[in-house]
Parts: sequence; structure tokens; C-alpha cells
Amino acid sequence: MFNFSAFIASQSPWVKAFSVIIGTFILEDVTTVLTAIATQDHEISIPLALISLYIGIAVGDMGLYGMGWAGAKWPYVKKFLTLPSQEQAKKWFGQNVIKIVGISRFVPGARLPLYTACGFYHAPFLPFALTAVVATLIWTSLLFLLSLHVGGWLLAHKGGWRWAGLIGFVLCIFVMGRLIAHFQKVSR
Repeated sequence: MFNFSAFIASQSPWVKAFSVIIGTFILEDVTTVLTAIATQDHEISIPLALISLYIGIAVGDMGLYGMGWAGAKWPYVKKFLTLPSQEQAKKWFGQNVIKIVGISRFVPGARLPLYTACGFYHAPFLPFALTAVVATLIWTSLLFLLSLHVGGWLLAHKGGWRWAGLIGFVLCIFVMGRLIAHFQKVSR
């Protein structure tokens, strides 16, 4: 099994930061949990961990907006997006961009379709970006603190079962997000 903490410990601060940033593009909540646990093992400093998480998640959010914007310009990209009708949606996204971004940060499975739709319908970028950054700071900090607390408790209990608990905690975060996204899709 890949040991994230051991990998992080053996790297320079730049590689640590880059690893966390790239991890957020793959599975941001799992990366947040694993990074918090790595800070408990003193493998990465809390400021470096949080700054790397914030940068990675915010850049990923801007990337989703950009993907929607690209879909509006190029038909090839548009066929990968699922979007509502043009005029009503453009007006609605423009008027509600702050609410959309703020709420979707906290609802698993909502960011991909809503952030790309914001880009596609040209919702104002500055309010989008500012709201995405503030929501990221809040959500990531809360998840990081929870993970720091739970991860610290699990690591304090030496023995073979602590790793099973850590894996279970990471899987719980991942599976809960997928279940919520699945039930949202089914209820539509």
C-alpha cells in the first residue's frame, strides 16, 4: 500500500506542496484528509499543508469555470457538458453566481456541473472567483481541522488497527460524497 505520509516526509517543501496541489485535482476531500494526517505525523507543516490545499482547490475551481467557458466557445468541448437552455440559464447564472458557488462548495457532486455552467453562461468571473476562494477557505479549513482531530486520535492509538481506522475514515469521506452525489442525481 502507498504510504502518503512516508512519501511526503522524504520530499522537499516544494515537492510536498506540489504533491498536495496535484492531489486536490484528483480527489480533493481525500487529499485534505491525508494531508491533515501527514501534519499529525509532522511530515508537512500546517501552513504549507493549508496553503497547498487552498491553492490546489481554488485553481481546480477556476479550471471548472474555464472548462464551461471553453464549452461555450468550442462545440467539441460543449458536447462533454450537460447544460440547461441558453437564455434563461445565462440570466439566472449571472444573477445568482454567488449563491451558486457558495452552496455548491458544500454539496458533494454539485461543483462540476454548476461551476462549468457558470463558465458556459459567462457568469461574472470576479464574483465567481472570490466566492469560490472564500468557500474553499471555509470548507477546506473545516474538513482539515476535523481530519486533524480524528487523524490525531487514530495515530495516538499505536498498533496495527490505527491504519485500518485511518483507511476507514478516508473511505468514509469518499463514499459519503459519492452517495450524496448519487442520491442527488436519482432525485432529479
